[in-house]
Amino acid sequence: MNETSLRQLLDDVSRGAVTVDQATVRLRDLPYENLGYARIDHHRALRKAAPEVVFCEGKTPEQAAEIFSRIAAQAGRVLGTRASQAHADAIQERTPEATYFPEARLIMAGAERRTAEGNQPYILVASGGTADVPVAEEAALTAEFHGACVERLYDVGVAGVHRLLDQREILMKAKVIVAVAGMDGALPGLIAGLVACPVIAVPTAMGYGTGLGGVAALMNMLNACAPGVAVVNIDNGFGGGYLAAMIVRERKQEEGSRK
Repeated sequence: MNETSLRQLLDDVSRGAVTVDQATVRLRDLPYENLGYARIDHHRALRKAAPEVVFCEGKTPEQAAEIFSRIAAQAGRVLGTRASQAHADAIQERTPEATYFPEARLIMAGAERRTAEGNQPYILVASGGTADVPVAEEAALTAEFHGACVERLYDVGVAGVHRLLDQREILMKAKVIVAVAGMDGALPGLIAGLVACPVIAVPTAMGYGTGLGGVAALMNMLNACAPGVAVVNIDNGFGGGYLAAMIVRERKQEEGSRK
């Protein structure tokens, strides 16, 4: 059940189309579905405004496909992360409308991706290098799945800082910026020193040996001297995109309540 279906149920009760007893039975249903190997949280959308996300890595293709299809049937839309081609093939066999994005290892169904138009608020996803784009795309697509408009600004790392500085207009107009970088992980701190909006830093594992698989970038981001930087885990583009979408959604709701 999501907020839309809950409102519809309450409206049906108020109109007399559904009795209180019938509504009680529907609300009394378990908030999750037990498949034995997974307990699907069908009430996630009531708490988070979006259905549960399927983390495909570590699941068999058949398990991922079953979970994905059941969430799609209940919620009308679903997102799967860390999906291999085998996961995608199994999911699309059960849910043909699902779209697979191999670079980001994401698969989604039922989402309406929107582009920013006019003065519409947007999230900016920036990457330090082209090698960071897979994680950046995971962040961008996740934010789009959750209803946000997203702009992309890739390969603008500090090794050629002029590539970033001549994009000040798109930086300044963003409501949230997700900055994805490996190596020394300096990009989020630099961006945070230029803009007024929150910056979500996503370290990647890209880099040579002393980068320690992204630990160096993570530590540098945690120690950023510019204020307003939040840091998620290494290669966690999903976490960065999800948090950015939540911030934008909360701001929209606050602005709407003031009107």
